[in-house]
Amino acid sequence: MTQRYDNPTPLNVSPPPPKHFDDTSSDEKNVGYLPEKVDKGPPTAMARKLNERQLTLMSVGGTIGTGLFLGMGSSLNNGGPMGLLLGYLIMGTVVCSVQMALGEMITFMPSHGALTNFPARFVDPALGFSVGWNYWYSFAICVAGEVTAASIVADYWKAPVSMAVWITIFFLTACAINFFGVKCYGENCLPLLAVVKVFAITSLVVIGLVLNLGGGPTHEFIGLKYWRDPGLFRQFNDIPGATGRFLAFWSVFIQAAYSFLGTETVALAAAETENPRKTVPRAIKSVFYRLLLFYVASAFVVGIVVPFNEPRLLGGTGDASSSPFVIAINRSKIKILPDIINAVVLVSAYSATSSEVYCGSRVLHGLVMDRMAPQIFGRVNSRGTPINALIVSALPGLLAYMNLSTKSSTVFLWLVNVSAMGGIFTWWSVCLTYIRFHKGLRARGIDRNKFDYKAPFQPYLSYYGLVMLTAIVLMSGFKVFLKGNWSWGTFIGAYITVPIFGSCYLFWKLYHKTKIVRLEEMDFSVAQDHE
Repeated sequence: MTQRYDNPTPLNVSPPPPKHFDDTSSDEKNVGYLPEKVDKGPPTAMARKLNERQLTLMSVGGTIGTGLFLGMGSSLNNGGPMGLLLGYLIMGTVVCSVQMALGEMITFMPSHGALTNFPARFVDPALGFSVGWNYWYSFAICVAGEVTAASIVADYWKAPVSMAVWITIFFLTACAINFFGVKCYGENCLPLLAVVKVFAITSLVVIGLVLNLGGGPTHEFIGLKYWRDPGLFRQFNDIPGATGRFLAFWSVFIQAAYSFLGTETVALAAAETENPRKTVPRAIKSVFYRLLLFYVASAFVVGIVVPFNEPRLLGGTGDASSSPFVIAINRSKIKILPDIINAVVLVSAYSATSSEVYCGSRVLHGLVMDRMAPQIFGRVNSRGTPINALIVSALPGLLAYMNLSTKSSTVFLWLVNVSAMGGIFTWWSVCLTYIRFHKGLRARGIDRNKFDYKAPFQPYLSYYGLVMLTAIVLMSGFKVFLKGNWSWGTFIGAYITVPIFGSCYLFWKLYHKTKIVRLEEMDFSVAQDHE
């Protein structure tokens, strides 16, 4: 008989397992990371105030940032128009493997901190610890990165204001929005910012198509001219033949991975969502398809309106002047739009800052609930906001002031590169966790056909994602191995996350003597009973 848990299980209690799923004792199957009860103390359960629309806007708004508006310029320069398009399209399939796996697991068992809780349940508690702290670090450092980006973009208008002032304004206001609680954040702030960005990127794609067809002031019909000259692919680092073209594609592929980071953050809000068993999976699929459309459409349009050898793509100013959309508009002699686009880029960077603060605090709160972080960070206020976790997650944003010094800015760039790789490791862990989850279901005789959402092509899609993400980790710094390109700074920035991730895993494993969870001992206790 099918039993449903319509009222979600309280986040701070590990419920007794349904007898059909598990006949082992709690001590045998609970490998030391989920407490059977939580000591009395400050409240830790967050408020469930987000609906599907707010959840979708939160994730879309948090993901669309400066990487889409500005980052595509360097990707076009490195890969050429076809390298750019293929890089984003194929990376979209990798993101699909992550999103589908995450969607099925969350539908089956809505959980706080799913991105860290699931690896601990289905692989090894030590993996949950390692993923959780690397993921938190990723968001915490990105707060500083987005504050810096917003400050640089604001300097586009050459106002007589110090960069330190811009950093202070953006940092404090982004934190203040989060302090007002998830209802204010989800209902008032993010929807407006997300709608502005979605409208802007849609408008830029349409404007790009119009300019390509000769609808601009110059009435120049471009068509596919730039696909013929200078060509579809760039020969990366002047390496001839197929090798140079493949490396051009691969460089874009890695950059595209960083652009898509954040699509998984829907899972972080499951604990604050109304009816998460239905709302979260729908939002995950909706977010994925929307972002894939935005990124692939943008990559196509950029590749047909700007040649990859355009010098301004390498402007390095960090503001809208190096955006391929702005370059195309300037080439068409349109005067006003560049300022408008820069304003949109500023909104994107600012809203991404708010999103990073939100996500970092929820990752830390999830670690507290799994007893992998000090309990003081689990306290929530009357609005349901994890206030201490929010403060700690926002503080690394002060590192943005390092950019006021040239030497310090180099160190800061390394920190940002490391944080980006932390997000890749999180995707990697989702695919690995789903493979174990799938095997556990089969070992326990649980029929996936009875799930509210059954991901297609599984577990093969997760194996595909795992292989591709492993390749990204191993080849993220491939440029330093090319002749004449060696740089210790670039090498460290690309690969330092690997030993950090491994060290966190070994620390928790050795200190708590954890073991890889056996298939027959996996804890599905939060799930609905499908027997």
